[in-house]
Amino acid sequence: MQLFHGLMLFLLIASSIAVSLIKDLLGAIIVFMVYSLIMAILWQQLNAPDLAITEAAVGAGITTLLFVLALRKVRGANK
Repeated sequence: MQLFHGLMLFLLIASSIAVSLIKDLLGAIIVFMVYSLIMAILWQQLNAPDLAITEAAVGAGITTLLFVLALRKVRGANK
């Protein structure tokens, strides 16, 4: 179990750094969604299922959807 926690923490740190370094906005949104899903997994492993569900719904679900819709609007306005 320690290996799993270490792997999740490594992926969490790597995805947080990758979000700030990726130039493609859609790619950054996808990596941000992965970050939120990893956070949800970690909350579940810490026996906080209410926070895990909230993180998965809001962080990976609604926020990602809003980012993608905003990106479509911005790219549509530039054409």
